Amino acid sequence: MAIKRAMSDEKTRVLYIVPPTRSFAGIERVTDSICSALAIQYEQDLEVSVLYTSPFEQIIGQSRPYDVILSFSSGRLDLLRRVRRTVADGQFDLVVVPQVEPTAVFWLCCLGIQRRFVLYLHGNPRLERRSFKASLLFEAMRFLVLPQLARVFGTSPRQLDAFRADYPSKVECVWVPNPVRSFDMVVPAPTDADRPVRFVTVGRFAYQKGYDILLHAFAAFCEKRGGAELVLVGYGEEGPTIRALIDELGLAGRVTIEHYPDSPALPLSRCDIYLSGARWEGWSLAICEALRFGLPVVAFDCEFGPSDIIRDERIGRLVALGDMAGFVAAMIHYHDNVASERRHAQYRADYIDRFSLDKVVHAHARALLAADGRVGPQTHIAGNSLSIEPA
Repeated sequence: MAIKRAMSDEKTRVLYIVPPTRSFAGIERVTDSICSALAIQYEQDLEVSVLYTSPFEQIIGQSRPYDVILSFSSGRLDLLRRVRRTVADGQFDLVVVPQVEPTAVFWLCCLGIQRRFVLYLHGNPRLERRSFKASLLFEAMRFLVLPQLARVFGTSPRQLDAFRADYPSKVECVWVPNPVRSFDMVVPAPTDADRPVRFVTVGRFAYQKGYDILLHAFAAFCEKRGGAELVLVGYGEEGPTIRALIDELGLAGRVTIEHYPDSPALPLSRCDIYLSGARWEGWSLAICEALRFGLPVVAFDCEFGPSDIIRDERIGRLVALGDMAGFVAAMIHYHDNVASERRHAQYRADYIDRFSLDKVVHAHARALLAADGRVGPQTHIAGNSLSIEPA
């Protein structure tokens, strides 16, 4: 479904679609950040619109540098009609949709409209075929949709490698890193040596994030070391189960649950070591934000994000998925060496700065303009290469 541009000096019109969700979190926040930066820094080259299909208070009534399209449906068929109408009316050159299932559904509902779609991977496609319906849509992606796409974008190199292996095609796959937020707080100075060492994790209370694994690991850690604390920052459907497990493991006095919906800066600035028990990831903005505060990270080597971030022992330790003893050993190491490990705090913060919004926006702009067949933008694109390797 290739379409040639009428005039090479026109702006590329891009529509990002945000499927219906309950919270303004990972995909939603990334889309908002990237589109804001693109609209400001590449206004000569890109005309950016975002279709929001859920009523987020962070968006409704708020000013944005990109074009905000609000369209809330009364059901699935109404959603498809609204998406099709928006795509048809906007004369967009590219339509960017997150995840395999929404991309397949929206591409199919726009049949007959000449638009080039981009699949934007955020999670782990290998673990997202959870139902018969999902399996059908993944097969539709493989045989019908994927060959017609303009590009596949992904949030991590390993994620894209796996997608290429599982879904071979001639469509180019492009790494477009998620932007890591900047915070007003800087890397914290060494804290009171008399207070307990604090572990922390941030994320949705969902099975994917492995809070049950972390609690069992912390219980095993407490059998070997006393006095430490664990802070769980988040909310979600698994909240009651997590609270019940805390009580069951006898951790009520040592584990606290906190909720900071807008920013994890405060708890990260007060803690010493970041833990990730995730069973799978696409990337892991939570790990990246912990590194902003100089925290060492202990994470399972799940597919895909952590191994693309933790490339150096100064950053943290990767533990084989399912190796509980190894995870607890890493916790003990950082607990026992918490003071000496602070010498790497600034290095961690400097390392993750390569994924700041003002840097990764250029990779997103290049990817969009290339997908539209633009030889070179009118605005100079800086930062021609991004690397996950430490300096």
